[in-house]
Amino acid sequence: MELPSHPIIFLKPPTALIFNGDSIVYPPQTKELHFEGELAVVIKDRCKNLTAEEVPQHILGYTCANDVTARDLQRIDGQWTRAKGFDTFCVVGPEIIPNLDPDNLAIRLYLNGELKQNSNTSNMIFEVEYLVSFISQVMTLLPEDLILTGTPSGVGPMQAGDTVEVEIEGIGKINNRVVIGE
Repeated sequence: MELPSHPIIFLKPPTALIFNGDSIVYPPQTKELHFEGELAVVIKDRCKNLTAEEVPQHILGYTCANDVTARDLQRIDGQWTRAKGFDTFCVVGPEIIPNLDPDNLAIRLYLNGELKQNSNTSNMIFEVEYLVSFISQVMTLLPEDLILTGTPSGVGPMQAGDTVEVEIEGIGKINNRVVIGE
């Protein structure tokens, strides 16, 4: 994918949200379910039209995320709502860590114990302050809104029975198993 000149944003419904230890459901509508390890920003309070300099005072903290994606549906639809919006497609946890510098954290994703993604938040296309400011120019952010910041290279498929772990330095690790949906 070519690097974007500005952030590409999309929304996930609240029903996509699950936590450490919960199961990721592989829905029958897709044949290509992918993992995407990411840093998540948790918003502290209602805010709108923030400058990058104002962003830190509106961040509650940071956590790990897996932005689960039905890659085949993403290609078919040409936009990302269906591909990223299924129930269980937004894994976060294990806790919210405040006062963390988001610009230099190791981020790793393991599939069945094998390292698949290994990078650092210093390699993100857009820094956290810019992302939050950009999004706040479009929509009002509310307490506990989550902003996923993008994934490093190495995304790939998951199958039913797989275990996926996202680990971010200073935050911890989330661990989830993939199960067949109905």
